[in-house]
Formats: sequence, structure tokens, C-alpha cells
Amino acid sequence: MKQFCFFIVLLVVSLSIGGCAETQILEEVALTTLVGYDLGKEGGVETTAIVRQVGTELQSNVAIITTENDTSQGTLSKINRRAHEKVVSGQLRSVLFGDEFAKKGIGYSIDTSLKNPAISEAILLAVVEGETRPLLEYEYPNIDEIGQHVYKLLDQNIKSEQVVSSTLHEVAFDYYSTGREIALPIIKKDDELVNITGIALFIKDKMVGKLSVGDSFYVKLSRDDYQNGMYELKISGEALSSSVVKDPSKEISLVFDPIKTKKRVKLVDPKKPEFDLYISIQSRILEIKEDVNIGTAENVEELEKAISKKLSSEISRVIAYCQEIGSDVFGYGEIYRSSVRNSKLTEEKWRELYKEMKVNVHIDFTMIRSGVFE
Repeated sequence: MKQFCFFIVLLVVSLSIGGCAETQILEEVALTTLVGYDLGKEGGVETTAIVRQVGTELQSNVAIITTENDTSQGTLSKINRRAHEKVVSGQLRSVLFGDEFAKKGIGYSIDTSLKNPAISEAILLAVVEGETRPLLEYEYPNIDEIGQHVYKLLDQNIKSEQVVSSTLHEVAFDYYSTGREIALPIIKKDDELVNITGIALFIKDKMVGKLSVGDSFYVKLSRDDYQNGMYELKISGEALSSSVVKDPSKEISLVFDPIKTKKRVKLVDPKKPEFDLYISIQSRILEIKEDVNIGTAENVEELEKAISKKLSSEISRVIAYCQEIGSDVFGYGEIYRSSVRNSKLTEEKWRELYKEMKVNVHIDFTMIRSGVFE
């Protein structure tokens, strides 16, 4: 009898709690799938939202609504007043920032998104070359819904490791960390398509520079595990002997995919500071667009050393550029703080140290097997 009474009480409490939740019928709400932020014409925030409304027959209509207000939350309130159904953000998948907006700072947008329980920390963030509004309002002949298209574009390129990952969770971690900066993919309207063109580099929440989409490979290789993508590399024919390449005056283009990478960073001098970066890469050569002879173990070893040297040079170049603009997207400050006891590292102190930082890049490239050769 006691167990039966306990069950009744538990059922009543559960129903009471469930009754407190707001029920939202799909046909009675409008779903925001993407939001873009630009600097407003009147000095405020211009927000462009892609809003989908699902009808009773499960057909859907997409509206593009643009408003301006002093704050991003204010613009979202205005969007709600212009929609014929209540606008909810539970299906938000992407947030875009115009590049001028990103230069002013995206910290407030990150903070407000984290505080909104309806927004998933898995949404993807990106920067747009120019403004977001023209990219979102354009009628693309081969794109049904621009909000879903942008999300899929970013998602598949992140999964194939063509660009850095930029979920809200990851971006917020970088934003609130001392000694680590934000990096976001950059997209651009290119005729009838939307392309990824590079990555945006930040100091705290302000965009201060950018790298090409090719250079984003070196950022990922230097700071993350890289096991899923492929990359095209060009090395000078003069870096190889005549037994490997017949015409050393030409550049050699090759494509490889890292099957397995392993990274290790060691602080060797905390005063300078100086780091050793060790990256081992086991990879397949998928394609070489030259008459290259790798039929012997000696020639394979020579090609591996040439690739290792080229990768070391390119990573050193990218690190030097990031130092020049002051953006530590690699997280060396975080490594320094965890390696030096009682470092009491502040953002200001690390920015001074970062300018003088030295990184010795050591690449060990090993070719597992070859693919297609021309």
C-alpha cells in the first residue's frame, strides 16, 4: 500500500512539473535556422534572420527578415514583431558575422548565445567577407534554403578537416581562455555559389587578420589532431636529386592525406619563450603531377625529407604571421601557463611574450603507400 501511495505522489509531481513547461506546436511557431550580424546604418546592429514556418501539411515557407537595433537581442525582438508566428531559436544552426562587425567584436554575441538555453552549443560560427545581408538575401538558382546550405557547407568542410572547427562551445572555450585565441571559417558569395575562402584570426573577440583556406591546414596541423583531410603541396624540384625528378627546374605538385598525425609541444626556454613543436605524419601520396621516381627506398626517403622541410617552412611562416598580428590561435600561451609553475600569466603579459616567442618546427613525414600517379 505504501508503494502504491508513493507511486501516486510521484505521478502527480511529474505531471505538475511537466505542466509547467511551455508547449510549442510546430505549426504555430517560426524556426530561426540562421542569423547574420552586420554593423547597422545608424550605428546599431543589423540582424538578418532566416526563418522557416512549417504548415499543417508539413510544407514549409522560408522568410528572410532584416532589422536594426542598438543590440542583437533588440533586433531579434523586432524580428518577432514582423513574423506572423512566434519566432523561436531552438533550430538555430549557424551564426554569421560580417567582417566589419567581427572587427568591432563578437564577444557580446558569444556571451548572449551561451546564456540562451534554447541555443545549442553545437551551432557553427563563421565570418562573411563583406556583409551577411547580401549573401543571405540573394536568390541562388541552385540553393533551396540558404540557412541550411550554409550550415551543411561549414559542417562538411569541418568534418573533412578543410577548415578549423567553430562550434559555439569551442569558440567560447577559446574566448574565455588565457593564452588562446579564436579562429573562424570565412565564407563569401562567389557568383551563384557560397565558398569557404579562409579563416579569420582574432585577438580576444576582435578580428585582426585572416589566412587563406590553404593555410588553415597548417593551423589545424599545429594545434589539432589531423586524420581525415587531404592537402595539396608544392615543393621545388631543386629540393630533389635528378634520380628522383628528371626536371628540377619545375615545381612538383602532390596531394597527400594524413592517415595518422601526432603532435607534441615542449617549452624549452620559459624566458624567451621558446618551444619545440614535433609533428609526425603518416600519410599516403595520392597524386604527383610530375615524372617522379620513387621506386627505391632511397628515393622515397629523399621525397619524405623534402616534404618534411617544406611543411616545416610553411608552418613557421604561418606562426610568424600570427605573431605579427598578435593572434595566438595555436594556444601556446595556454601551454606556457600550464608548463611554468606560478606563472600568473595574464593576457597582457602573454601578448608581450608572444611577440618574441620562438617555435622550432620539427616535421617527420612518413609515406605509408602511394596512390595515383600521373
